[in-house]
Amino acid sequence: MSGARKSSGRSIADEAATRKRGRSLAALGYIQPRTYEELRAVLSSGTVHFPKRLRQVAIFLWQHPSDVALGTIAQVAAQAGVQPSTLVRFAQIFGYSGFSDFQGLFKDHVKGSWPEGRGQEKTEANANLHFLHGMVGASQASLGRIEAGFDVESFEKMVALLAGADLIYVIGSKRAFPVTSYLSLTLSQQGVRNVLVDNVGSSALDQVGCIGARDAVLAVSFSPYNSITPDLVAVAHERKARIVTITDSTFSPLIRLSDSWLEVVESDFAGFRSLAASLAVGMALVQGVAARRGT
Repeated sequence: MSGARKSSGRSIADEAATRKRGRSLAALGYIQPRTYEELRAVLSSGTVHFPKRLRQVAIFLWQHPSDVALGTIAQVAAQAGVQPSTLVRFAQIFGYSGFSDFQGLFKDHVKGSWPEGRGQEKTEANANLHFLHGMVGASQASLGRIEAGFDVESFEKMVALLAGADLIYVIGSKRAFPVTSYLSLTLSQQGVRNVLVDNVGSSALDQVGCIGARDAVLAVSFSPYNSITPDLVAVAHERKARIVTITDSTFSPLIRLSDSWLEVVESDFAGFRSLAASLAVGMALVQGVAARRGT
């Protein structure tokens, strides 16, 4: 009898928790997301503010829907760098009872999106060739994601802002630095005046010291967004320079500072991320700026 009462008590508590989550969702102005696209819309709306660990989960889910769809809760948690209980808590924020139900959004999203034969493991006798094929696959996935959903309007605005600038400051550090250094080189080769902010001798703040309202910034930044780049872009924003950004999610601190931005999500293999899509988008920007200027 007491077991029945306890079971009944748990049911009542579960129903109350569900109603509470529903009221919380409604108060934020949206209903429980039923598709991956609806979830992305909620995350990008700015109405939900996450503590550090949940924000870390949100960034991972945003960037790696296929990994979320196919992994176990333990695998996804390990890749996101959190505990499995954190994934459950994240799912419950959006009105789901647990991670398995929430994972269905991602499974539906990726269903049928892979070409035939994908997912079949290649057995390589040579470990180096295995890694090479993995990196090629990650690069192809990154480039394919760009082709599937490119924001042409934002791209054209970025080209116009950069082409109209007196001087372009190219800013990026850590993993983004190979991208910015190459973009700076190609801008120079096209006769477009620019400054590569390379932070040699910890001089980055001095390198942007003369930036003004007639200048523009081309910034590149990837999660976990813990580099000096946001600080430098904030200085440029305060001085009324125009700012365009290549970044990998709506959670990037550069977005609120930018006049226009493009999302570029790079796939990874064995912990190493591709830069193929970022370079492709960056080179397209360079070509667009050179063409607009007639150089």
